[in-house]
Formats: sequence, C-alpha cells, structure tokens
Amino acid sequence: MSRPRIVIVGAGFAGYRTAQTLSRLARGRADITLLNPTDYFLYLPLLPQVAAGILEPRRVTVSLSGTLPHVKLVLGESDRIDLDARQVHYTGPEGEGGTLDYDRLVLAAGSVNKLLPIPGVAEHAHGFRGLPEALYLRDHVTRQVELATAADDPKRCAARCTFVVVGAGYTGTEVAAHGQLFTDAQVDKHPMRTGMRPRWLLLDIADRVLPELDERLSRTADTVLRERGVDVRMGTSVKEATHDGVLLTDGEFVDTHTLVWCVGVRPDPLAESLGLPLERGRLLVDTHLRVPGRPEVFACGDAAAVPDLEKPGSYTPMTAQHAWRQGKVCAHNIAASFGDGRRRVYRHKDMGFVVDLGGVKAAANPLGVNLSGVAAGAVTRGYHLAAMPGNRVRVAADWFLDAVLPRQAVQLGLVRSWSVPLDTASPELARVPAEGRPAVTPPPGQPAPGPDIAPGPVRRTDRPTEGDS
Repeated sequence: MSRPRIVIVGAGFAGYRTAQTLSRLARGRADITLLNPTDYFLYLPLLPQVAAGILEPRRVTVSLSGTLPHVKLVLGESDRIDLDARQVHYTGPEGEGGTLDYDRLVLAAGSVNKLLPIPGVAEHAHGFRGLPEALYLRDHVTRQVELATAADDPKRCAARCTFVVVGAGYTGTEVAAHGQLFTDAQVDKHPMRTGMRPRWLLLDIADRVLPELDERLSRTADTVLRERGVDVRMGTSVKEATHDGVLLTDGEFVDTHTLVWCVGVRPDPLAESLGLPLERGRLLVDTHLRVPGRPEVFACGDAAAVPDLEKPGSYTPMTAQHAWRQGKVCAHNIAASFGDGRRRVYRHKDMGFVVDLGGVKAAANPLGVNLSGVAAGAVTRGYHLAAMPGNRVRVAADWFLDAVLPRQAVQLGLVRSWSVPLDTASPELARVPAEGRPAVTPPPGQPAPGPDIAPGPVRRTDRPTEGDS
C-alpha cells in the first residue's frame, strides 16, 4: 500500500502546527508536503517590535526545514486547486509552475490585508501583515525623521513627523504604541532635533481602542497611548488619502507622508476560488475541521469558518490563538482519517490576551486576571517566549540589549515603497526587479507582470465594492 500524500497549503500558525503535529504522529508513514511562499514561519505578534527596531527581522522567523525535518518544503504560491483531480497547482519563486497530488489537503492559507473602497488608500497606504512591510515601515519612519531634520519649512517638518495608523485593533494599537517610542528615541537628546515632536495618530470608527477585547484592557491601552502622546481618535477614519496627507471623516486634513493600514484582515482569496460554501470569505467546515462533502479536504486558521462550540451559532475569531490550536486538532483528525487514533472536535476557551505597548507597559488578562504596567509587561513577554516555536534565546537577548543600549535607527533601503503594495495577495513577499527573471504566465484573471516587476505577489481580485465593511 502506498504511503498517504498530505499537502498543507500555508505555513502560518495553523499550517505550521498541523505540519509539526502530523509529522510527529505519522512517524515516517506518510508523505507530508508543505507549500509556502517563504521558507520560514513568521511569529506575527512580535512584528511591531521589528518595525520599532527592538528585534532583528530573523528573530521572528523560524526555519521550516530546520524545525520540520520530516516534512517536504515546496516554495511557491498556490494558483489553483483542482478538487476533483486532487491536485494543487502552484507557481514557484522563479516563475516555474508545479503540481502537487494529494490524498488529504489542508487549506491553511491565512489572511491578507482588508481593503475598503476609500479613494487613495490602495495607492498611498501600506499594510502590516508580513516581514517586508515591517522592514519598510522601519526604514520609512527613520527616513521621515531624518528628512524632517533637514527641512527648512516647519510645515514640511511637521508633515514628515506625522504618522497615521488606521485601525485600533490588536495590530494597530501595538504599531502606534511602539512607533511613538521609536520616533521619540530618535529625537530625544539629539541637538539637531530640538523642538521636533513626532506625532502619531491612531484612528478607528469603533468607540474604543481594542474593541474586540475586554473593556478593561481597552482602558489600559488607551491610557498608555494618550500618556505617551499618541493622538487617539475614536469614531474617526480616513475619507481620502493623497500624496500629501489624509482627509479624515470629521473633515480635518492631516499633512503626512505615512499611512499604516491596520483595519483588519480578509481570508486569503484562495479560499473563495474553490467554489465551496463560504462564511464571509472563509471556508465552512464542521467541528472536525473537515469541509462538508469533501472528506479529503480540511481547513483551519483564518481561511476556515470553524463553529465555536463555546458560543453556539457563531464562528471562532481569526486569531493566532485559535489558528495554533486548530492546527493541532487538524493533524489528529487527518491521522484518524487513516485509522490512527480517534477524531477530535475543536473546542477552545480563550485563555486571555496580551497586548505589548512598548517599554515596560502592556495590557494583559491571563485566565481572566486583568493586569497592567510592569506585571502585564512581564506576563506578555513571558507568553511570547513560551508560544514561539524557536529563537527564544535570541529574542530574549534582543530584549535585554534594547533595555541597556540605544536602538540603531538607520535605514537599510532593502524594501522600497513600490515593493510592498497594500493591494496584494501575498503580503509575505516583496516585489523585486524582474531583470534576468524568466517570464511566467499569470494565474487566470491576474494581470501579467510589468517590465520592472517580477512574477510573485499578484494583485488581488477580491477588491471591495461600495458598502463593503
């Protein structure tokens, strides 16, 4: 009897955990293939610290081949999945096409930046879903402060030092909190920057910061942000974005060269392309994470609408905590489908949330116990060290160095603005010059790459329409 072939699409929290657990359960009795655009697992919760110069980029990445030695890694992006033929068609990093046959398929493609039909946002804003975007923001913020120092016009200087973050959820709140500290550090004790005051604005149409979390966490984060100097504006968003600034919904025009888009995420467009039942772009699955009518197809993480047994009638939220635990259950259920063990239903109660606000400040409610200040900061960092599947010592070392040494605020210029567009199906990849690269036929419905852009991250087809929210 041939060994079962298992293909996992995506190496985010759900995909990585599925591959890790399944590799242990299979013990060499199955061929496990992991298809992913990059050769690393990205620990997204620490990405704001990369943008703020606390952690070096490789600290938040974990090698897939190094930590999953019995899993075959295939670099590429899935273009199309033929459910009837049980094949995954993909495009590799150098434009080459390929096909993977499977007996069991796990769709864990994750999510992409959520777009809204706001004029100018797709052209002038940048998201915060991948390492290239974090590296770009780190360089861009540093460059704006340096350009502001050289500006003779006070108005131009103020515009350079104004940074707008849209979305006061988990990511946006941490980006604004860390960003204010990062820019303040570049200005403080610098004789040429006396009088410069970096200004960070945090906008959201919700009535409070962190609207999806407990109100006490929200109050703690709001207090820290305002004390730090962040201009928090609830019930306000962007009406239009231009090259010179943003027009807010309250009628004010803010001069700025920085617009960070953190309004939320949408399931990867790959889920919608399958033609299977969806719930707001997420594949509908049962409590065993299996797609109804397709017993060989499983889905987990942000791409799956998993019934929430703790809240009947609803689906689990798109969080790393759920994705990580769904990956483990998915692996056990795949093993059970081959007669190894028993199936499990996915049931998980939230263990609490942690929000790192930079420095020694944080907001946390582990097991329902609300914490703030230094205690919350210790719990938050301890949680991240425990949750990371690797690089713990290196991360801890960077935290220690950041506590005793000034940050290195230099721009390396490795990621340019045009290489990290907001409107992309692949935020984990930066566009690169195509010179010397082979031509490739784009997936159906996708435009051919231009003469100066390499095949790779393609424009999304799930552009929002009026009324999309």
